[in-house]
Amino acid sequence: MKAKIYDQAKIVNIDRLTIGDYSQVDDFVFLNAGERTEIGRFVHIASFCSVVGGGEFIMEDFSGLSAGCRIVTGSDDFLGGGMTNPTVPSKYTNVKKSKVHIGKHVIVGTNTIILPGVKIGEGAAIGAGVVVRKDLLPWTIYAGADCKAVKDRPKDKILRFENDLLKDLKI
Repeated sequence: MKAKIYDQAKIVNIDRLTIGDYSQVDDFVFLNAGERTEIGRFVHIASFCSVVGGGEFIMEDFSGLSAGCRIVTGSDDFLGGGMTNPTVPSKYTNVKKSKVHIGKHVIVGTNTIILPGVKIGEGAAIGAGVVVRKDLLPWTIYAGADCKAVKDRPKDKILRFENDLLKDLKI
């Protein structure tokens, strides 16, 4: 089954986007594919999410962004190294582009913000409204505005479900 991208999703630089089978991008998602964007299989990006910044974005199989998430893959230099905002020609700015990498089986809660350069380990779960400023460990649950690990996540059960699903679909 091919991926489903709803009609009212907006994708910029679609030629730099790859998206795997069984994935879904809902209406009202804004996705700037930037330098490169790879979305795996069985990925869901819910309404009102955005991916901005012009850098790289990787989202592996079986992961999901809940409604309203913001993924930032690049940013202006707020310390005065250049002028800011996209209306200024690039030779006068100091935009820092980077990569955001979301591993397999990651679930990102509603209205979470993931800042440039972050890698989220396989199986991590992030509660609603978190601001993610640094890499997150695999198979760990994170919550709170300051994004603290609260407990481990059950890796074996989820990977067993994955194997069963792929076997059922003969993939």
